[in-house]
Amino acid sequence: MTTHSTHDVTVLLQAWSRGDEEALQKLIPLVYRDLRQAARRYMAGERSGHILQTTALVNEAYLRLVDVQKVSWRNRAHFLAMCAQLMRRILTDFARSRGYQKRSGKMNRVTFTEALWVAPQSDTDLAALDAAMKKLAAVDERKSRVVEMRFFGGLTVQESAEVLKVSQDTVMRDWKFAKVWLLRELNGEKHGGA
Repeated sequence: MTTHSTHDVTVLLQAWSRGDEEALQKLIPLVYRDLRQAARRYMAGERSGHILQTTALVNEAYLRLVDVQKVSWRNRAHFLAMCAQLMRRILTDFARSRGYQKRSGKMNRVTFTEALWVAPQSDTDLAALDAAMKKLAAVDERKSRVVEMRFFGGLTVQESAEVLKVSQDTVMRDWKFAKVWLLRELNGEKHGGA
């Protein structure tokens, strides 16, 4: 996304925050590609033949965004972080409603790598990951948000730092800690707090 369109997105988000519905209609074409990329990362972790497709996930996130009231959007990164959170909730709710975790009877391993962003692997159990993320949030909310933005939303270190209003070094430390913490949680290992 160019600097000009990033600025346009921020202006439109702020107008939408003030109640300008036309701003939302102008905003969607500017962020649609980013939303599809985030949805594609989410869907990469789902089994083949999944009922919910990338476009449907984007559309569901859009419908939930339209219902969001009085959000003071700061910028594109803040918007994408919120979309990542919504998509995570949508897929987790869908997985729970379908009972995938109960049918499999096991917890699948989630692979985290040192890449700037990673996509969930095909054997990711989103319900188990969501439960682990909630436990991490109880220990350290910011670390959980870093994972959500980077792993699910595909935000860069810089974008995550902007949203959280911390340094990029802090985001990297949180990212590294959270990956280890989540791996231990998903593997059933004991560990200390943050």
